[in-house]
Amino acid sequence: MNPVPGTGDGPLFHIEFVTVDYGLRAWATGINGTLDTTLACWRTIAEEVRRVRPKGLLVVDDMEGEPPPPGQLLEFVQAMQGQGMEAVRIAYVERHTQQIPQVEFAGLLANEHGFHAQIFGDEAAAVIWLRYGGG
Repeated sequence: MNPVPGTGDGPLFHIEFVTVDYGLRAWATGINGTLDTTLACWRTIAEEVRRVRPKGLLVVDDMEGEPPPPGQLLEFVQAMQGQGMEAVRIAYVERHTQQIPQVEFAGLLANEHGFHAQIFGDEAAAVIWLRYGGG
């Protein structure tokens, strides 16, 4: 468990990590909506990835709020370069299905910048992809 302090009102998000057969599962809850929050969340995940060194990473995004706007997604992806995430397959599950198109754009940018990421609306499909490959 990894609460991250907010601006005095308590944590903006919480990430629960579990080691599983396909690697590492990170379940993120809380409130998103800014590039700073997104970066803080993913840097927390990257720190755990560097510590555990899993072969695969499942990120289940159960956070409220919108992802960063499309104009900030490239900045986000570039900021994550060199954080140790390039060495792991990343399956990202967006629980708010209406946000999947925005998240897919971020996934495309990530793949263009050296990451191996796939976006899912369903956790079971993401786990299958991590275990057996494809895409």
